[in-house]
Amino acid sequence: MYSLIALTAIVARLGQTFAQSSITVNVGATLQEIDGFGVSQAFGRAGEFRDLLSGAPQQQGLDYLFNTTTGAGLTIIRNRVGSGTEASDSILPKSPGGPSAAANYSFDGDDRGQVWFTQQAMKYGVKTIYADAWSAPGFMKTNNNENNGGYLCGTPGHTCSSGDWRQAYADLLVQYVKYYNELGLPITHLGFLNEPDYVTSYSSMQSGANEAASFIPILHDTLDKNGLLNVSLACCDAMGWNTQKSITQGLVSQGMEEYLTLITSHMYTGDPNSIISTRLKTWQTEAADLQSRWCATWYGSGGLCEGMTWANKIHTGLANANLSGYIYWQGVEVNQFQASSYLVASDGEEVTPSGRLWALAMWSRFVRPGAYRVTTSGSVSSLGITAFKNTDGSVIVVFLNSGGSQQSVKVAFDGFSPSEATAVVTDNTRSMEPTEAPISDGAVTVAVPARGMLTVKVTAGA
Repeated sequence: MYSLIALTAIVARLGQTFAQSSITVNVGATLQEIDGFGVSQAFGRAGEFRDLLSGAPQQQGLDYLFNTTTGAGLTIIRNRVGSGTEASDSILPKSPGGPSAAANYSFDGDDRGQVWFTQQAMKYGVKTIYADAWSAPGFMKTNNNENNGGYLCGTPGHTCSSGDWRQAYADLLVQYVKYYNELGLPITHLGFLNEPDYVTSYSSMQSGANEAASFIPILHDTLDKNGLLNVSLACCDAMGWNTQKSITQGLVSQGMEEYLTLITSHMYTGDPNSIISTRLKTWQTEAADLQSRWCATWYGSGGLCEGMTWANKIHTGLANANLSGYIYWQGVEVNQFQASSYLVASDGEEVTPSGRLWALAMWSRFVRPGAYRVTTSGSVSSLGITAFKNTDGSVIVVFLNSGGSQQSVKVAFDGFSPSEATAVVTDNTRSMEPTEAPISDGAVTVAVPARGMLTVKVTAGA
């Protein structure tokens, strides 16, 4: 009797592990457009990447970030518009004497390595370059310091004896864009704030919706006067999603959607988990584990540095908040093993990707700029599912299995006839390893590993 009971239990477990569920991808039912996934190398990290790595390790680091065959195929970079008191960190390090005085701009052509990093990214086909300022120069602010918060002089409730610096700040930002354009590096998105709800000892500037709304039209008009309306304006890179929701509400009520293209947020006080009420696209522009030492783990205990943790965050942002872009904080770091705030580590010789990189890659290598998320019907226990249609007509379905058992899924399609399917899996033993995805009767069958991911790319017949 005991053996019969044990056998029955084993059969039941096998049934749970391999029982097949079904979903349908509704290819014609589109949701948000996807702009891409990316990283930053701000605050000199780009220069360190260039100078501390060379030859094969440097190339491998770049490949991990941008290669669409061996790496993540990232498509966005986020550069910092410097505001320091040295020429290496600002195109206007010294006050010209007043907001109406002629500005003596100067660009060193390096931008702490960001010019090099932008050039390298563009070699891989990256076209989306987001330039974002953490602060205006100190002489334009109420505290006369680029650090420790302070407001832009001339914004509502913030007057300065030196005058109203809003137009001068807009001129500086536009000049920065022009310098990059002159190098053949077109900036596509421009932001003027970073964590305006956070005061810290490095570059920072405070702002609420009212302050931002008093500046946005000025910056927009300055871009227009310089023939740069192709540059999309972004706001406001708040510390967390709920704060950005509140700021956005204030911007929308003051008509700022007319000038902006993008609403941006960070995740340090709250991940993107619901839709912000705006007709504009939304991006998660900075996300990172700022607590852990370096780890490359995919899944262990559910810790913040693990790839599976970030896969869940990205999935929630795409599926629940309708994100169009997701940017991790830093890409490559050298000899910084005290942190997991970046995706790829090196000791100067060996280059090691993290589970966080592969989490991003399970979307970014396959879901390309201009894709649209599409709806799916049906659900599978413990699985998160997002589906997309690329501009080349291919359909991508990304499965995230948070459970402890493998799940077999039959994927049918409405408005699409599959002819070929390829798939990769990532879990504790595999990183984007090819796996089977057979097609039968117009449907694709996949096996999603426990606490892992599977991405399938499906193409239609000619």
